[in-house]
Amino acid sequence: MENEGQLLQCYNRGCGERYQPTENNEDACRHHPGAPFFHDAYKGWSCCSKKCTDFTEFLNIKGCTVSQHSNVKPPEPEKPNIQEIASSKIVEVKPIVVSSLERPPFETPLILIEPEIAPSLKSQISSIEQLQSVKKIDSDEISIGTNCKNGGCTFSYQGVDSNNTLCLHHPGVPIFHEGLKYWSCCQRKTTDFNAFLNQEGCKKANHVWKKDDVSFKMETNAKVNCRWDYHQTGPYMIVSIYAKEYSPSKSVVQLNPIRLYVNLVFPQQNNANFELDIELKGIVDVSVCKVTMYGTKVEIKLKKAEALNWPRLEARIVKKTEPPKPDSQTNNLPIKLEAVDLSDL
Repeated sequence: MENEGQLLQCYNRGCGERYQPTENNEDACRHHPGAPFFHDAYKGWSCCSKKCTDFTEFLNIKGCTVSQHSNVKPPEPEKPNIQEIASSKIVEVKPIVVSSLERPPFETPLILIEPEIAPSLKSQISSIEQLQSVKKIDSDEISIGTNCKNGGCTFSYQGVDSNNTLCLHHPGVPIFHEGLKYWSCCQRKTTDFNAFLNQEGCKKANHVWKKDDVSFKMETNAKVNCRWDYHQTGPYMIVSIYAKEYSPSKSVVQLNPIRLYVNLVFPQQNNANFELDIELKGIVDVSVCKVTMYGTKVEIKLKKAEALNWPRLEARIVKKTEPPKPDSQTNNLPIKLEAVDLSDL
């Protein structure tokens, strides 16, 4: 009992035995000199590669180092400073900065922004102009067998004498409505497509061998869908419109302090256009704004009148609606015009 009272507690990690000081030799204690770790459900010691998922198995992992027992308690880990914890949890709430500028009316006159043309676009324009020049030279010659481009005329070009023959054609447009087929100029209706094709023209004129010379052209408001997006830096909102083969001379970018208007024209697509009309969320300094036209996009750099963060680019996107055009030649019936080229039939 006296010996038992003299037993000391070993505080080496992984040992925990009680021992006699007189029997504490160099290989009396098997312990872990490292620290325990618990990570991703694994439990182990930093000093050896042994690890497991069961806590009881972890407690039974034998020490990896042999030495003397030690009854000196290891120092307690330092507790974090309460003031440091409190300061780390402080959330800084910045006040919302509201614009101090007076917002001008949406109808403020727009100013045309002169674009800077990038070298890539200049090269693209030069290539297109050369191609168009070659096509124009080739188009001056009429090939034998070319059909007259006037609607309803079936005559084909056989030489210069063909210009002296009479062209009997339809100056109107083909209409297909509820199974009926007819020309808007004479309205001889039929349900048979071959009979429609064989209808004799109602007007006499000269033959036309090139489509560019056709006097009648259907009026269209063709639109091009271009992808666009934006991002912002401290002083700028930058808008990018992704487009190819647009005309920088026919396209326009206009601004007032709260409005951006863009109209890109595509000559290769029969002058179809892309239109974007935006009421801006913030206010811009028009005099410092910049437009750069590249071969694949148009970049608009909007200088903020105040260095504030915009929640988004637009307050709204203006959508234009055009009233329907009346057609007195079709008895005001709702018709569907098919894009059919009958000149080559």
